[in-house]
Amino acid sequence: MKRLSFTILLAFVLWTVMFSPWTAPHVNFWWMMTASAVTLSTLSTCFNPGWYKAVKLNTSNILLGIAIAVALWGVFWLGDKISSWMFDFARPQVDTIYGMKAGESPWLLTALMLFLIGPAEEIYWRGYVQRKLSEHWNANLGCIVTTLIYALVHAGSFNFMLTMAALVAGAAWGLLYRFFPQRFGAIILSHALWDVAVFIWFPIE
Repeated sequence: MKRLSFTILLAFVLWTVMFSPWTAPHVNFWWMMTASAVTLSTLSTCFNPGWYKAVKLNTSNILLGIAIAVALWGVFWLGDKISSWMFDFARPQVDTIYGMKAGESPWLLTALMLFLIGPAEEIYWRGYVQRKLSEHWNANLGCIVTTLIYALVHAGSFNFMLTMAALVAGAAWGLLYRFFPQRFGAIILSHALWDVAVFIWFPIE
């Protein structure tokens, strides 16, 4: 648990630097996100090797991963409409998130999210954090605590919509991993595809 706690503390530090209004202007978000996600996934592999044995990218997992990404995009599209109707601050905060891609090559961001950021985040958050917490406590508590931590590491942004987005997406992937750990390959693929879809291919505007 000491190693796990260290990586979680590191995640809080890295995500706060990336998103905090005081530090974010001084770093390149996309390169730091890539480095942070890869660092955490590398540490999780060192501390808890063997996660890749649960990853199978067969036809059914590929189709399931696509379906999950599409469904999650639909949830966020609906959530954006409802939140914009309920809260005046919602849309400006969402626009702030989309503003992070300004001036960046969409092809580069697609490659980073599809092949590095998305997979690395799942390897760490579900393949390591949720797996270890579930072994330490139980599967239900492990899922809940991991989802809350995943949301809270985004709180340093002071962006309510971003934190709630992390909570919703984290809950979706966490529940899928809780009940279908054998579908980890589909979950990883869905995270990568959803990242690219919601930020680049089909932004919710």
